[in-house]
Order: sequence, then C-alpha cells, then structure tokens
Amino acid sequence: MAMAMSDSGASRLRRQLESGGFEARLYVKQLSQQSDGDRDLQEHRQRIQALAEETAQNLKRNVYQNYRQFIETAREISYLESEMYQLSHLLTEQKSSLESIPLTLLPAAAAAGAAAASGGEEGGGGAGGRDHLRGQAGFFPSPGGASRDSSGPGEEGKQRTLTTLLEKVEGCRHLLETPGQYLVYNGDLVEYEADHMAQLQRVHGFLMNDCLLVATWLPQRRGMYRYNALYPLDGLAVVNVKDNPPMKDMFKLLMFPESRIFQAENAKIKREWLEVLEETKRALSEKRRRGQEEAAAPRGPPQVTSKAGNPFEDEDDGEPAVPEAEEEKVDLSVEWIQELPEDLDVCIAQRDFEGAVDLLDKLNRYLEDKPSPPPVKELRARVDERVRQLTEVLVFELSPDRSLRGGPKATRRAVSQLIRLGQCTKACELFLRNRAAAVHTAIRQLRIEGATLLYIHKLCHVFFTSLLETAREFETDFAGTDSGCYSAFVVWARSAMGMFVDAFSKQVFDSKESLSTAAECVKVAKEHCQQLGDIGLDLTFIIHALLVKDIQGALHSYKEIIIEATKHRNSEEMWRRMNLMTPEALGKLKEEMKSCGVGNFEQYTGDDCWVNLSYTVVAFTKQTMGFLEEALKLYFPELHMVLLESLVEIILVAVQHVDYSLRCEQDPEKKAFIRQNASFLYETVLPVVEKRFEEGVGKPAKQLQDLRNASRLMRVNPESTTSVV
Repeated sequence: MAMAMSDSGASRLRRQLESGGFEARLYVKQLSQQSDGDRDLQEHRQRIQALAEETAQNLKRNVYQNYRQFIETAREISYLESEMYQLSHLLTEQKSSLESIPLTLLPAAAAAGAAAASGGEEGGGGAGGRDHLRGQAGFFPSPGGASRDSSGPGEEGKQRTLTTLLEKVEGCRHLLETPGQYLVYNGDLVEYEADHMAQLQRVHGFLMNDCLLVATWLPQRRGMYRYNALYPLDGLAVVNVKDNPPMKDMFKLLMFPESRIFQAENAKIKREWLEVLEETKRALSEKRRRGQEEAAAPRGPPQVTSKAGNPFEDEDDGEPAVPEAEEEKVDLSVEWIQELPEDLDVCIAQRDFEGAVDLLDKLNRYLEDKPSPPPVKELRARVDERVRQLTEVLVFELSPDRSLRGGPKATRRAVSQLIRLGQCTKACELFLRNRAAAVHTAIRQLRIEGATLLYIHKLCHVFFTSLLETAREFETDFAGTDSGCYSAFVVWARSAMGMFVDAFSKQVFDSKESLSTAAECVKVAKEHCQQLGDIGLDLTFIIHALLVKDIQGALHSYKEIIIEATKHRNSEEMWRRMNLMTPEALGKLKEEMKSCGVGNFEQYTGDDCWVNLSYTVVAFTKQTMGFLEEALKLYFPELHMVLLESLVEIILVAVQHVDYSLRCEQDPEKKAFIRQNASFLYETVLPVVEKRFEEGVGKPAKQLQDLRNASRLMRVNPESTTSVV
C-alpha cells in the first residue's frame, strides 16, 4: 500500500515537473508554504533527486539504444546502396550493349551483345575490370578464398606489398607483426569536420583485411605519411553521405563514440571505397564465424602411425615418436561470449563499471587453464580493446579535472575497479593525485580572516581532516595490495604537508606576527598533527623539519627586538626607584612577576606604591620571561641551540649594563641601589630562567650555569674594572 502511494506520488511529481507551464520559483514558493518543516523539504528534495537520477539513467540507456540502432540502420542502408550501385551499373552495360546492335542484324544480336559486354569489361568501366585489377594488385579478397589465391599473388606477395606501402608510414611498424594481415585497398582522401563541414587535412587510407589505417600527409616529405589512427573493422560502420554541392563524393565512418567524414577524389573512387569496405567486413565476419565453428566442432580420434611401417627409421635416433596430442578446443559459441564485446560497450556507455569488470572476470575464469588457439587470441584482442577503453574512462573519473566534491569516498568506485583490472599502481597514483588537487583547492578556497589565529584554526581543521579521511579511505581501498602503495602514500603525505606549511608560513611568519601569536599557531598545528597518530601516521617530525627555518627566523627577529629595547632603556637609565602611584598598579605588577616565576617579589616592594628596583630591570625581567615562555611553546630538539644562544645574548645585554654601571657609578647611594638591582638580577631572575628552561626542555643548560657562575665572580669583586664578558 505504501509502495503504491509512493509510486503514485512519484508519477504525480513527474507530471507536474514535465508540464508546459511549470515555473520553478513559484513551485518552490508553494512548497515552502505547504511544508511543515525542514524534514518535509528534505524528503521532497530526495524524491526530486531520485527522479533526476532515474531520468538520467533512462536518457543514457535510450541514447545508447538509439546509437546502436543507428549503426545497424546505417549498415543496412550501405548494403542496399551497394546493391543499387551494382544494379545500376549492370543496367547501364545492358543498355549500351543493346544500343550497339544494328536493327538489320537481328539474327546476330546475341553474339554482338556478348562481344559488346566483353568490350565493356576490358575497357575498365565495369565491376569485373575493377575486380580484375584488385586481384592483380592483391587488393581485393574474394569470398571463396581459393579463387583469390589462384588469381592473385600468394601470401608472401601480399605481405611484401603491405610492407612496401607501410614503409612510407611513420609509426606503424607494429602492424606488420600481425600474422595473416595483408593490404586490400588504399587511396587518398580529404577529411572534413563533422559539424561545420570545414576541410581538416589530407589523409591516405590503408584498408587491411581486418582493420583500416588512416595516415596524414607529410608536406615536407613527398610521398611519406604519419600514422593517425587504426580502426578494427568489426567495430566500424560505413555510411554513404548524400551529395549536397559543393559537398559531394563523401562517406562517413562511425566508430563508437566518434565519427569521421572523408571525401574521395570522384564518384567512382567513392563507390569503390564503399564496396570494398563492406565486402571486406563481410569476408572478415565469415572468416571468424568459420573459425569459431571449426574450433567448436569435435575432432575424430588421432591417427597413430605405426613405427613398423617405416623400414628406414633408425630405432636409435632420439626418443621414440609420440603421437601428437589433439589440441583441446575451446567452445566460444556460448551466447554470452558471443555478445561479450557488445555487452562491454553497453556497460561502458552506461557507466556500469562494476558490471564490465564482472564480465571480464567471468571470461578470465572461463578461459583459465585453457589453450589459446587463434579464435581465443582474436577474442582476447577484441576484449583487450574494451579493457583499454574502460581503463581510460576510469582514469578520467579520477582525474583532477572532474568535480572534487564528495570527499575521498567519491573515488572508491573507480579505484576499486582499477584494482580489479590489475592496475593497482595506476589507481594509487591517480587517487593520490586527485586528493592532492582536492586538498589544494580546499586550502585555496579558505577566506583569509583578519585574525591570524582564527584562519590557522580553519586551515588546520580543513587540511588535517582531509588528510585523515584520505588515509582512512586509502587503507580501505588498498588493503591487501602491494605494500609499495603505502610507501607512495607516505611520500604523498610529505608533499601534502609541504603544501600546508607553505600556506601556514605565508600567513604566520611572512606577515611578521608577534612571537606569541606564532607560538599559538604552531601549537594548534602540532595538536592537529598528533591526531593522525590514531591511525598510526606520525608526521610530527615532518612538520618540525618544514617549520624549523621559519621558527629560527622568528626567534632571531624577536631576540633582536628585545636587545634593541633593552639597549634603549639602558641608555636612559637614571637608577631610580619605581613609583607606581596606585595600589592597583602595584598589585598588577606583583601578579605579573608571580606569573613570570618570581615568587619573592614582595621583599623588593617598599612603602606605599614604591618598588625598590629600577624600571629597566623590571621591564627586562618581564620581557625575557615572556620570550622564554613563548619560545618553549615553539621548542623541539632542532631548536635547542638557537633558543639557548638567544637567551644568553639577551641576558648578557642586561648583565653587562649592570656591571658597567656598578664600576662607573661614584655616588654611594646610587651604587648601593645598583647593587640591589644586580642582586635581584643574579640571585632571582637568572635561577628562574635556568629552572624554567630545564622544565621546558627536559635537561639543564650548561651555558646558563656558566653565566650565573661568572656573575658570582663579579659580585665577589665588585670594584674590579674588568668585564665579565
């Protein structure tokens, strides 16, 4: 009951969409007003989509059926036209014969008519003369076979003629490798464009007993040609093109899914092309039919020749003679095998890739462990051509030119069929190329927001989600295949990570963002990269290797900024206590110093809002600890020495300034104040820096310990005029 209601609803919807006065905007408006909510709209959308898919499938099926009917009709028309040409020619000969008979010699009419007919044939105007010329040149295969061999040259002569002519065609030497192939007919043609009938090029056609070769002229080399195309005769349809001056003497060749139009030199040559093509196709079809019947026919028991029948045979020569075993025959008369090439064409046209591969698997199972007589080889050659067409279609399905929507799962159908066809390496290459284009497109379509961190969040989400989906789909599609595919995926992931880092660095490092922003962005990227560990893919070392140069540049740049700011404050240093004016400002400074790791800052505060430290030392402490915290977020082993050397350079600027001021200051009060600042710097700040560095890195820094020991020597002998550096 529900199914009947759904069918009636679908038919009613189809009639409504097919009506002449249908307006999409009004239909959507009414549908929105009548629906109860989003669920109704979704269900209606699914019905319309199902109807669209059904219509598309019907259209494809009808197009292919019409195409096949058109080919059959064109073939029948060509047969009828050939017969009409022959009938017309015979009538013309009879007319000329009758007109040559004098009215007074009626008793000798029969003899005169025979002489006239013989003279017409010898003049070359009749079909018999043309057949005679073809027989002499080895061009035309007669249906019987015996008469052809007796009237024309033998197989060696035919092969020699084919070799001589094809030596003038570049790029077709492989044609000579086919046994039993010979030249039937050849001639010059002019090719025209099918839609606008514009002249394209001069060509030369070589008709063999099983195929048609088309070669283009080489203007700079007279009498030489270049290979253009090769069409098997069993997939070729010939259609006569009606004369429409100035377009005349033309015929069309149909080869699914393309067609080509050629013009002969005159009507006679056009007629010869049409006749020879059709008769050669019929001869080929008859030959193959006889071959299949002979292959399917059972043979009698093998004749064993008695060894005693030959009295001159030496018994000691070699091993005793073994009767030749009868070659096992393969039955190719089964209906599904006879229709296999056409069924493959239908599957390819209807994009039924699974059905096409199923048919190929069925054929391979049938022919497994069976001999390969000529009929089987011929069948395999025809099937291999369809396999090539199917492979080309599947390759196009995976090409980046196709729509990249749908994610990695959209490629599963084509990839799985390529793997079943034995094209695992090609499937892997095309799948990864398709996903690389999809990732590149997704990154390029991201809008660059004003806030860098917001853009990086979106970039990491898009890229690493795509990478994770690609890895899972790859594992699903290529499970059980050659392990070399997994190596290719790792190489691809490395390349994709390079694409991500390019976009990441351009937004974070090239735009000169602050070190804190850069640290947050790198942290986000690392967190997303670690999610790949869930599927056994660790790319952290790759992102480190790709980012190390940019991070080194950022650390160096920020280090220079801190050094310049510290030197500027040092140049204006008056060695006075800080007055923060309000308790709120003092409380805020205490919180900042506590967050920097300075827990005993209370002992350096005085009455009211005074701080018993210089502004220069306090600012240096906050800036140095901030640099260390942000740098530790960026830290990985390759940056160890870069970070350590930057810290030492920054600290030395402050240490040298305090050392120089302590040695040069003469005022006892200021000298005591400087010594107090030096004590804070050496006994509080440097240990905090050393401890925080060890916590973040996991091992102590000998350079920082040496720097603190050097400062202890300076405090022991504060009156020394030598520098600690």
